[in-house]
Amino acid sequence: MNNTSEYQICTRCVMDTSDQEIFFDRKGICNHCHEYDFRIKRYVPDKENAKSALNSILDKIKKDQSNKKYDCILGLSGGVDSSFLAVKLKEFGLRPLAVHLDNGWNTEISTKNVENVIKKLNIDIFTHVLDWNEFKDLQMSFLKASTPDIEIPTDHAITAVLLKTAERLKIPYILTGGNVKTECHLPRTWSSGHHDWNYIRSVNRIFGKTDLKNFPHFTFFGLLKKRFSQNWINLLNYIDYSPKTAKKVLPEYGWQNYDGKHYESVFTRFYQGYILPQKFGYDKRRCHLSSLVCSSEITRDIALEELKKSGYPEELLREDKQIFLKKFEITENEFAQLMNLPIKSIIDYNSQEKLFRMFGLNKFWQLIRKIV
Repeated sequence: MNNTSEYQICTRCVMDTSDQEIFFDRKGICNHCHEYDFRIKRYVPDKENAKSALNSILDKIKKDQSNKKYDCILGLSGGVDSSFLAVKLKEFGLRPLAVHLDNGWNTEISTKNVENVIKKLNIDIFTHVLDWNEFKDLQMSFLKASTPDIEIPTDHAITAVLLKTAERLKIPYILTGGNVKTECHLPRTWSSGHHDWNYIRSVNRIFGKTDLKNFPHFTFFGLLKKRFSQNWINLLNYIDYSPKTAKKVLPEYGWQNYDGKHYESVFTRFYQGYILPQKFGYDKRRCHLSSLVCSSEITRDIALEELKKSGYPEELLREDKQIFLKKFEITENEFAQLMNLPIKSIIDYNSQEKLFRMFGLNKFWQLIRKIV
């Protein structure tokens, strides 16, 4: 396999050299597609074994938690993956406690999706509401840090809340809507440091105005330790999951569709639809569409046509931008200054990745990340 400095696009999916670390084999197939194939083989049972593997997991959860009010924790965002998982858990006879993080950016549709699904399925829910002033300052700190990792605080907090809720209630099973078929092409250069508390704290210390007293967090090695006492299960890998099919089923439960992966958040929609492509040159639709191509949800030609379209209607973009400016209490000019800051990366700040690179242990660090 060879790296390339010229523009190239994968012959199988639609990932291209906007990912600075992408490389291709002699047939022009990218490393992300090879990683997809590896993960499918490693984590997604074939049809002959999927049913028995699924039943084995379900039986163990039910047996271990037979005397508990809840037998598992369900991470619920209101998106298609986690909402469909909620439907399947009830269908499988499990008694989940839904856990939702409210970071102040939920769209009206996602809020209603969560409310309608849990009501229809009769599922209890615990919602953790972040301290807005503290979280707003942390998000602004990441905007000032000028890295593409602006969603790291939310992703980190979601994981921390799931970990702490499971620990508090002594429930060792955490089920999420994560799955290989739709989430396997995200480049490391587009987002890093989800589990790196040192990185988050470093950015906050440099640019923040508040201490992170209430922000839910965990250390990397604390997470590693919890992996031995808690079981994170991506149950959608054990069924013949199709987002297209899920979107046909979910309206029966009061769920409403919306365009865009993870667009249940106004911030995420503005970040992915405007900040990333305008400032960093990354179109996250590429990785989302590429996973769908590899899983045969859509064809490569359809993905290429989608990329030709604007992923952000102008009227919605204007509305979201005004919400963004208002919530952060900044002007158009101040936002323009943020967009024009020199581009940085995770290794420009105190982070585990920087530390391992300094000592020439980058390959070892990548191995540790894969183990986790």
